Amino acid sequence: MTGAGFRDQFADVVRTEPVDLFAAALLIAAAAHPTSAATDAAEAERSISELVARVPPEGQASDRLRAALVEFGGTEADYETLESSLLPDVLRTHHGLPILLSVVWLEVAHRAGIPAFGVGLPGHFVVAVGQPDSYHELLDPFGGGRHLKPHEIGRIVGRAVTSSDLRPWDPLEILQRILANIRSWARRPERLATRRWALEYALALPRHAIDLERQHGEVLAQLGGFREAAESFERYAELIEPADAQASQGALRKARQFRAQLN
Repeated sequence: MTGAGFRDQFADVVRTEPVDLFAAALLIAAAAHPTSAATDAAEAERSISELVARVPPEGQASDRLRAALVEFGGTEADYETLESSLLPDVLRTHHGLPILLSVVWLEVAHRAGIPAFGVGLPGHFVVAVGQPDSYHELLDPFGGGRHLKPHEIGRIVGRAVTSSDLRPWDPLEILQRILANIRSWARRPERLATRRWALEYALALPRHAIDLERQHGEVLAQLGGFREAAESFERYAELIEPADAQASQGALRKARQFRAQLN
């Protein structure tokens, strides 16, 4: 399947309720490694099934999850690799960014019948075990599933913790952050192809920032796709025109410059 085919599948998944976070994360990985996508997905499914089978049938929910996921964690070095944002690689190596490790924990919890949800903190991501409207325990998958005490959460957030800091994140928000992490990793010029598909996946989400359209156009132009870049800037101009007519005109001028490159 082509990269566009995986992106179309991703668009279908994220527009179907309830959004299948596990399937969507696998399709993001498929964009990075299209030739091994089918094998990677099958291996990922086997890995998750094996982890679920390791969850003890009794005991405190957090302890049950730790027993199955004790080998998973992260280090600062994981922030330097694309593989840390790709679900099949995280399942294979047991290492990754906090948000990808949390996706693994959430999927195991879901399949094991343990209530849990993801919580996005500034610069970090954790898992809450329990129901959103009742007591829940915050666990740090990046730290091997350790329990986070209130003062530790406050240190991560940088201020006193409020209920809004600990709200559940829905799958679309989680996918937005995963793709933002990939775009950040791909800022270097030699990684523009990765930045391109990460932007295209982000634009396929039902909710996304308007400015991503402009960023997409810039990357397309850097890759020599001037017609597509012009079209992105024209869409961007249309989107921002009601709020900022001057910026819209500037975007249209940029689009004309790109089209001039085609002559």
